[in-house]
Amino acid sequence: MKEELTQLGLRLRAARQSRGWTLDELASRAGMSASTLSRLESGKRQASLELLLPLTRQLGVRIDDLVNPDSPDPRVRRPVIRRDGLIIAPLAPEGSPIHTYKITYPPVRTLPELRIHDGYEWVYVLSGRLRLRLGEQDLLLTRGEAAEFDTRTPHAMTAAGGKPAQVLSIFNDAGARIHTRIGAATN
Repeated sequence: MKEELTQLGLRLRAARQSRGWTLDELASRAGMSASTLSRLESGKRQASLELLLPLTRQLGVRIDDLVNPDSPDPRVRRPVIRRDGLIIAPLAPEGSPIHTYKITYPPVRTLPELRIHDGYEWVYVLSGRLRLRLGEQDLLLTRGEAAEFDTRTPHAMTAAGGKPAQVLSIFNDAGARIHTRIGAATN
């Protein structure tokens, strides 16, 4: 119980500070003493609805935001997708608004067929060299380089040279469906 009160106080302090308010300013707005607010924030005073309601109204937060129990497990545990020689490791939870993947492109002799689809893609090369064909441009990206492009431009990617290229890729929904073919065989 003491830990929950400490967390409530820390969340209350963070909400106040994010608005740039002093103890005196929030206490005055909420109709309480700065001493009472200070004791709430430090976990030295028992929180009650009578004290929390005026504070949450002033801060524009819900009581649940202050007393939220344990955070869910943030780890992403999704199966790797293997398709057309690519190894696609999801880095965001299922249903996330941002689709993030670590993709390993194998070295191949010929560039895959150019594709187009709605959306944007952002790539960052972690290791190896990535050949990016973007319309008429034939680009070579090396470790530490990034590119962002409109995926309505015909494009294709592969590893350049004799070694695989590992890339972080971020897509919108349409790009994730095209590149991962949700429902494809997984390992």
